[in-house]
Amino acid sequence: MQGLLLVNLGSPASPETADVKRYLKEFLSDQNVVEMPRFVWQPILNGIVLPLRSWRSATFYKDSWTESGSPLIAYTQIITDQVQALLPDWKVEMAMTYGEPDIVDTLHQMKAAGCSNVILLPLFPQYTQSSTKSIIDQAEKADVELTVIDRFYHEPVYQRLLAKKIQAAWDADEYDELFFSYHSIPTAMVKHGDPYQTECEETTESVSALLDVPSDQIKTVYQSKFGPMPWLKPYLKNALMQAVQLGKRNILIVTPSFVADCLETLEEDYVQNYQVFKSTGGDKFQLVEPMNGDPEFSQFLADLAVRNEAK
Repeated sequence: MQGLLLVNLGSPASPETADVKRYLKEFLSDQNVVEMPRFVWQPILNGIVLPLRSWRSATFYKDSWTESGSPLIAYTQIITDQVQALLPDWKVEMAMTYGEPDIVDTLHQMKAAGCSNVILLPLFPQYTQSSTKSIIDQAEKADVELTVIDRFYHEPVYQRLLAKKIQAAWDADEYDELFFSYHSIPTAMVKHGDPYQTECEETTESVSALLDVPSDQIKTVYQSKFGPMPWLKPYLKNALMQAVQLGKRNILIVTPSFVADCLETLEEDYVQNYQVFKSTGGDKFQLVEPMNGDPEFSQFLADLAVRNEAK
């Protein structure tokens, strides 16, 4: 039997502070995420970062939590169910880099169920050490035969799907600028050879070519910076304030590094960045919805997996 494992970032088990602290500890202890030597970083993480950040993040998770739980988990489950329905002879499962379901445990269960090979498909269009590599590193510990699809931003079908969503949102109202906002990473990772920035810029360029939007109204920005070290710029928050200063008060934002709504889109963008934008004189602030449970996206994933089926 052919297996397919879809992997997303993950979420705390609940929005309570203790669960958020447990999740953040696992996430921020990953050396693919924070490259600082462990003997330096762990005292900072446990003594400063977790005590200060856990309760604050818990309030954000509570704001975005739904009856189905974490939006990220819920949408990933919808995608998984849709892909399973499209591939009835396969075993399609989901796992999370941090939290549950665990990658290694899920792979072991898939092997026990008769999967001779599992296609590992991280739900991150662009490759980066801090997301994709962590998934691959964990999966390789499971001693299961894997076929890895480590990026898909360059796939024409994906680009057309993304362009279709953007164009529909752009045409539905009047905007001064379109921001392609990607999750930022430390600039040190890029200097060490991480291809993420190049792949983000290529995503913007390729998708923009499919849009009926003037090129001088399109901008690539980055969001979700963490810690004091320099990360990829320009930062979304600063770009929003600058746009208002230049008289561009109507902004449409697409977040192509996220395929499902999560804390970064629902809380950071629709609450924090929205408030900054409005407080500086902005007028219209709208996000293009991520793929979420779009059946066309699930069909794309199913087709991509079939093309990579182990022979």
